[in-house]
Amino acid sequence: MDQPSLYDDDIVTWAEQQASTLRELARRPDLSNILDWENVAEEIESVGRSQIGAVESLLAQTLAHLLKRLSAPDTLSVEHWRKEAGTFQVAAFTRYERSMRQRLDWDKIWAVAQSQAKLGLTTYGDTLLPHLPARCPLGPDDLLVAPFDLDAALRAIADATALKSTNQS
Repeated sequence: MDQPSLYDDDIVTWAEQQASTLRELARRPDLSNILDWENVAEEIESVGRSQIGAVESLLAQTLAHLLKRLSAPDTLSVEHWRKEAGTFQVAAFTRYERSMRQRLDWDKIWAVAQSQAKLGLTTYGDTLLPHLPARCPLGPDDLLVAPFDLDAALRAIADATALKSTNQS
């Protein structure tokens, strides 16, 4: 087995292909029914889903720290939040695979980030920036890149927030 495996290059696609193949095998009457084909396929698919979930969680953490930094710019923690945003972004970028691009739930990521930021800010007596856009103003081309431009990400969120605030006035 000297050839590189899809498992090593893209575990999400590998898991989907393996699960599909197992389901095809399960339909063959000449194979044993002792193996619980459907649940084995489901378990393999869950490997891919867990990788996507990990990247979504890291992206939510990245965004939450950006939101905290924008929401409470005079807090002593702003540089810590900046560092944390960068650390979470690097971790997300490292785990990200191209096949995840269409599978990432940006609305969920954005909602989770706002919830996390709100909880974190409450600890310091601060509040989340008002008038945040309903949709995440950043996407994979902004967040899943190296090098990551943290200042551009902060500006994009601030600009989208200011635009929404202006439109509501």
